[in-house]
Amino acid sequence: MALAHHWPGGRTSTFRPALHRPIVESLRELSASRRAIISVFVMTATIMQVLDTTVANVSLPYMQGTLSTTQDQINWVLTSYIIASAIMTSPVGWLSARFGRKRLYIVCTVGFTVASMLCGVSQNIEQMVLFRLTQGAFGAALVPLAQAVMLDAYPTAQRAAAMAIWGMGIMLGPIMGPVLGGFLTENYSWRWVFYVNVPFGLLTAFGLSVFMPESRIRRDLPFAWFGFLSLSIGVGALQMMLDRGQDVGWFDSNEIWAEAILSVAGFYFFFADMFTSQRPFIETRIFRDRNFSLALVLMFLNGLVLMSTMALLTPMLQTLLGYPVLASGYLLGSRGIGTFVAMSIVGRILGTRDARPFMLFGLALATYAQWVMAGWNDDVSGHAIAVNGMLQGFGLGFVFTPLNTVAFSTLPKELRTEATGLWTLVRNIGASIGISVLIAQLVSRTAYFHSQLAEHISPFNDAMRLPNAMALASHSQRGLAILDGIVTQQAAVMSYSNDFYLMTIISLVAFPFVLMMRHAKPAAISPDREPTEEEAAAAPAE
Repeated sequence: MALAHHWPGGRTSTFRPALHRPIVESLRELSASRRAIISVFVMTATIMQVLDTTVANVSLPYMQGTLSTTQDQINWVLTSYIIASAIMTSPVGWLSARFGRKRLYIVCTVGFTVASMLCGVSQNIEQMVLFRLTQGAFGAALVPLAQAVMLDAYPTAQRAAAMAIWGMGIMLGPIMGPVLGGFLTENYSWRWVFYVNVPFGLLTAFGLSVFMPESRIRRDLPFAWFGFLSLSIGVGALQMMLDRGQDVGWFDSNEIWAEAILSVAGFYFFFADMFTSQRPFIETRIFRDRNFSLALVLMFLNGLVLMSTMALLTPMLQTLLGYPVLASGYLLGSRGIGTFVAMSIVGRILGTRDARPFMLFGLALATYAQWVMAGWNDDVSGHAIAVNGMLQGFGLGFVFTPLNTVAFSTLPKELRTEATGLWTLVRNIGASIGISVLIAQLVSRTAYFHSQLAEHISPFNDAMRLPNAMALASHSQRGLAILDGIVTQQAAVMSYSNDFYLMTIISLVAFPFVLMMRHAKPAAISPDREPTEEEAAAAPAE
């Protein structure tokens, strides 16, 4: 069956419903045991990729010492990985169609494994950032391909459960990452947080090569190079500006102006190409689905808040509160435990129910937990940190699974691979921007609060006439150093509180977008039926 559609300007496209059927049918026609084995290896690749987003967090202070970098520079280890993933996620749909899902999956898994080993042998920050960029570029396809495979392998009635399983795999990273990173760093070396990927990566590549069927390959499919390059320049220049701004004085530097101009130009040409080109890099028809478009905004905010919180808590726990690396890992992992429990619950009860109440409940819990964090000081207990982390994770779990289900429930199947790539792209951009902005804010506000507090240290302040204060304020170098350390510590507490308040406000921004979503009816566009003429007419040219 082929349906012709005439576009403005005389261009004619032909929609062939069978185009995306081979991968869907081949996965669904497999035996239940083989499908389960494929799901295991797909989830292993997903966990491995997500794990590396958080496994390095607790090791950053140790990397900072070994590689001789500043606090904002060592965070390039996180942001370089995330931004490379963001940029290379965008062409996943084309790469999958052009070279086949199976082949792409195996190549990316092997490349990710080799890059992980190279990160472990890095001797300076330049090598580390280069290899993390490589690792992120190869790992970019692992999560969206896994999501697409899980969506295609299971029928509509089982999709919510499949997304819950996939989502729990996604959230194993926040659970396992900090704990595993802390254990390896304390007992071996921070380099082992990268070496640990090698056996799992090789096993995953072998399993996929044996059990996963190949999808149909489209060798005639063109690639929108202009859109890809303009998006890469826009995202890359924006990230460079955010990472380098604190070091060079922001817009007092010509470098920041140049990066800002490059970023604006890149995004301008990208959007101009997307809305005017006959073959845009990202198909605009994706954004006609209201729920998916709103879900993208929520996923951006989710990535920003979740990853920024993890990036802030690591130096707070180890540097400010003095927790050892393994204890920090356990405290950070509590957030993932809450998410895992929530997703296992919501996956069972969601079904065809309206997902919006679940998301509103989860957002309320996560926002409350964020607000509690804004009131922490240097006397906060480990028990309070762990309980609050589980509460926030539990809330995020009630957001993540319903959001995934609603976003893809009414999206035509021929857009699914491209949509999953865009989904991961938006989440990674949110995480990268959030980490860069909040770490820069932390450094600058700490210096600002330190200067404010230091102004009140004078012989005319009544508090300085107390016996302990007088001893510290004596002319001895030791007393003055201790006093300066106390002021710096309190300035850092105020700066962390300032950042957590900012993230609370960002969390509140998400509520209206949930209310604007429609109740999803998964059967509206089932992947098992033929498309209507209206859906066919909306299809892109082949």
